[in-house]
Amino acid sequence: MTAKQNPVIHIDGLSKDYGGIHALNDLRLDVQAGEVFGYLGPNGAGKTTTIRLLLDLIRPTRGTASIFGLDTRRQSVEVRQRVGNLPGDLVLWDHMNGRELVEYLGGLRGGVDKRYVSELVERLGIDMSRKVKACSSGMRRKLGLLQALMHKPDLLILDEPTSGLDPLVQQTFYALIREIKAEGRTVFMSSHNLPEVEHVCDRVGILRSGRLTAVERIDSLKKVHFRWMTLQMDDGAQSAEFAVLPGVTDVMAINGSLRFRVSGDLDPVIKAAARHHVVDMAYEEPSLEDIFLEYYGEKLS
Repeated sequence: MTAKQNPVIHIDGLSKDYGGIHALNDLRLDVQAGEVFGYLGPNGAGKTTTIRLLLDLIRPTRGTASIFGLDTRRQSVEVRQRVGNLPGDLVLWDHMNGRELVEYLGGLRGGVDKRYVSELVERLGIDMSRKVKACSSGMRRKLGLLQALMHKPDLLILDEPTSGLDPLVQQTFYALIREIKAEGRTVFMSSHNLPEVEHVCDRVGILRSGRLTAVERIDSLKKVHFRWMTLQMDDGAQSAEFAVLPGVTDVMAINGSLRFRVSGDLDPVIKAAARHHVVDMAYEEPSLEDIFLEYYGEKLS
């Protein structure tokens, strides 16, 4: 029997207060080696606070955290040697161009693989000759990704990584994350971009008002609450007949079809449909956007 690996990130009761405001409240979370973990929630939920605590940029009010078994406060230098970080509020040196930036940051890390840097530059479409002050927000974001990835860290901590990137570069980013996972490295990624999370993450944690409300695998999360069904019937079935069924809500008549949400057992719906002539039936799992609406009762913003 193989011994269970220790988690890459272990968070135990981590909390951060600002006066009477609880920015993060009793966070308990493990992130395993080789997984892509999506850390989700609206703006202001506490995602960036968590990342700053993990990187020892701010200190917790209560609780502890470790990365690779290293205490994030007492051994923060050792932690950072194995981490690549892209902050949400990235600030770079305006007077440098891309080449100078890589040379400077790579030197601080004791050198980087120049061939890998060149590969990343080509795939991300970075103009390395342009000074940072002349770069668009999207180009600055790409430079931020480059500095986070270029030393092939064991752990990537990314805060809203695709913010400001065009769709083609987003697809390149997703491919890079899949390659990093295949190499057995770990990614902790905060986001409120739900399609992004569905593309690349294995598990997600949902944060609201500083509290972790759920941790689930993507496939489990999408099945746990409800589904959407659409029935096309050619014998005049009425929406009222299905609206009274247990677990059925949000019944809508659309172009001769009935669309509704089902929670729990499907048997009552199937039996009701069997009394009619069903031309077509479509069944779909909820999107993560639907699930956020279920958790929050409001749009993610």
